[in-house]
Amino acid sequence: MSDSNTEEPSNSGTEEIKKSETMKNVKECIDACLACCVDCEKCATDCIKLNDKTHLTCIANCRDCADICALCARFSARGSAFAEALCKLCANICNKCAKECETHKMECCMACAKACRKCADACETMSHAAA
Repeated sequence: MSDSNTEEPSNSGTEEIKKSETMKNVKECIDACLACCVDCEKCATDCIKLNDKTHLTCIANCRDCADICALCARFSARGSAFAEALCKLCANICNKCAKECETHKMECCMACAKACRKCADACETMSHAAA
């Protein structure tokens, strides 16, 4: 007869550390995505107000980036099975948006590029977590 108080050896300590790191990565990704979404929306709005055709690509990229960042934050928050794949796409769009914003010297574009790079890094970490 087995003793119900006998504990079997486990890797629960290692598993708890891994789970804690994953939770930290998820939170960092969500925070970075939401911050990037806000900066992209602000950048797009400021560029629209310029009424300058040289900013059309910037506006389009910022709008796409804001949308993917918001979606990525929601998928990550709910633990969607598609979160890692979406994070990979988000990182690609964020890098493209940052590259475009870096061609403009406006304060909003510089802030947007910085937020995009930070978000891309966080999303790349998440997309590699599943690998």
